[in-house]
Amino acid sequence: MKTYTIPLLLAAAAAFGGCRHSQAEDTEKATFALSDTMLATIKIDTTAVKPVENELRLSGKVTPDLSKVLKLYPIVSGYVKDIKVQLGDYVKKGQVLAVIQSGEIADYDKQLADAYSDLAIAEKSLKVAQDLYQSQLSTQKDVVNAEEERNKARAEIGRLNELMKLYRKGSGSTSIVTAPISGYIIEKNINNGMELRADNSAHMFTISELDEVWIMANVFETDIARVQEGYPADVTTISYPDQTFHGKIDKVYNVLDPDTKTMQVRIRLNNEGMLLKPEMFATVLLKYREGAELPAIPSSAVIFDKGKNFVMVFRDRNNIDTREVKVAKSLNDITYISRGLQPGDKVISHNQLLIYDALND
Repeated sequence: MKTYTIPLLLAAAAAFGGCRHSQAEDTEKATFALSDTMLATIKIDTTAVKPVENELRLSGKVTPDLSKVLKLYPIVSGYVKDIKVQLGDYVKKGQVLAVIQSGEIADYDKQLADAYSDLAIAEKSLKVAQDLYQSQLSTQKDVVNAEEERNKARAEIGRLNELMKLYRKGSGSTSIVTAPISGYIIEKNINNGMELRADNSAHMFTISELDEVWIMANVFETDIARVQEGYPADVTTISYPDQTFHGKIDKVYNVLDPDTKTMQVRIRLNNEGMLLKPEMFATVLLKYREGAELPAIPSSAVIFDKGKNFVMVFRDRNNIDTREVKVAKSLNDITYISRGLQPGDKVISHNQLLIYDALND
């Protein structure tokens, strides 16, 4: 009997010691409480049901607002005498862009001089006719005919002056090209000495206001159903990789390009500081809703450990639980939970790892 007594006593002692150790651990966990310092450093967020969002990345480019773009075409023939501006220059409305030496202007100058001469002759003839009529040496018809000739000369002068305004006559036989709006020269297709024809279909300058620009983005056929007007859009460029421009889709072009099989959407952006230049490559990130709704928490609140996801559920400083959750989807700083949390549950989203380690060591 004695040979069995000692082992039994040892086993009982070991079991008793283990029980005491387990009780000590449980007591420690049960009495765990956040200090005032720790409580001040954590962040607590409330679980809320939100629509599940997704992202779509598109490629595109910066273009001018076409409603604020004007192309200037030659209205007289001649050759370019002097160009006053260069590509990329900012011009004000009415500013001279170029001077064109024109044979047409020279011809109109001659016609105008002849018209003034004809007017002078017509006015003298009318004076003579009026004097003769008063002396009863001519008839009333002679006076009326003289007045008609004078009126014709005046009308011709008026016509030629209007033409000079239309052709923007400068000094001598030159025509000046002026800016119809304020903006930037985004295209320049003429050089000094170049010959121009009035029937030329090519434009000389393109001027655009760039205080607002468009981002024209391409949508593949498989993604068309995911895109709608009003969706928020975040735009980044190669030139400013750390800066995001915020806008929204304000137009969907419901036509596919036959070559690329893509549809275009337009995002209008305020171009403060003129950072965005026409033809810049742009990346567009769209956020759209999938239709479902799930409890959502900040992604920073999720702890991944031992192949599982956990959150620290906060009730009060003395009552904090480690709870396993199932993540349905994470999108940037939001994580959607399919199991483990209910709306209204409070979770710790900052410095929760320290608490997790303290409760789960």
